[in-house]
Amino acid sequence: MNIETAKQINLADYLHSLGYSPVKQQGINLWYKSPLREETEASFKVNTERNQWYDFGLGKGGGIIELAAHLYATDHVPYLLERIAEQTPHVHPVSFSFGKQDSFGPSFQQLEIVPLSSPALLSYLQGRGINLELAKRECSEARYTHNGKRYFAIAFPNGSGGFEVRNPYFKGCIAPKEISHIRQSGKARTTCYVFEGFMDYLSFLTLRQESCPNYPELDGQDYIVLNSVSNINKALYPLGNYERIHCFFDNDHAGLEVLQQIRMEYGRDRYIRDASQIYGGCKDLNEYLQKQIERKRQLQSAKGVRSQSPEKKNGFRL
Repeated sequence: MNIETAKQINLADYLHSLGYSPVKQQGINLWYKSPLREETEASFKVNTERNQWYDFGLGKGGGIIELAAHLYATDHVPYLLERIAEQTPHVHPVSFSFGKQDSFGPSFQQLEIVPLSSPALLSYLQGRGINLELAKRECSEARYTHNGKRYFAIAFPNGSGGFEVRNPYFKGCIAPKEISHIRQSGKARTTCYVFEGFMDYLSFLTLRQESCPNYPELDGQDYIVLNSVSNINKALYPLGNYERIHCFFDNDHAGLEVLQQIRMEYGRDRYIRDASQIYGGCKDLNEYLQKQIERKRQLQSAKGVRSQSPEKKNGFRL
């Protein structure tokens, strides 16, 4: 994707792919609660004719690239174009006029949330190295209709009743967009592990079970899944309840920016660990998991016997 192609993407479509729906429409203008900050009244405007946005609370606006720059906390254009393309594989440039829609409702029609069971989805997760029993425990399956066609996707719940949804061809959100805060039962925990997305969270659980096969229920900490780096402000308040914060973010500029925000907020009186060093050389924890699985296969093939877990050899630590 280049800059000109990105600019042709309908902003309303892009915001919808991120899980944001307009609160009202006034002529050619759509009004949203800002995706860039917390607010109770909609002050984020999208002009559908010019395909431009303006946030009255911030006093800033622009096109899709400027919006992505705020969402991902970077002005590195190649990275932003990659994120936009990754987020909108199903969105075609200027795919439709939002003003012609009958309502502002989501495109997830006839939605059903059922236990995760689709062979295609399980195969997709298995291809990414995820333990299927863990995935079935943590996720559900969304079945829905879009433009008259039936679809299904992995559904990971957030804290406001919405879901992050993903299949091999689509990544999006059933609004509202929110963080996922997984608390352990019993006494309050003093440690929290933080992840950008649920695939990294599932990767961690898979690696932990592989490293500690005799303690599959080992849970000494709570978890927060941001479901987007743009949700970091929503996570800062609950993180204040923990003495130790372990950050499993992507090894890129956006991941570093989110880590720095947490350190700026709590670095003086909290222990904050950059756990991304565990999977240095990999984009994220899921890529690390997949490489460990492939390495294990190669060792087994070469030796003809079951090798020791590569996670142990390479120092994966809880």
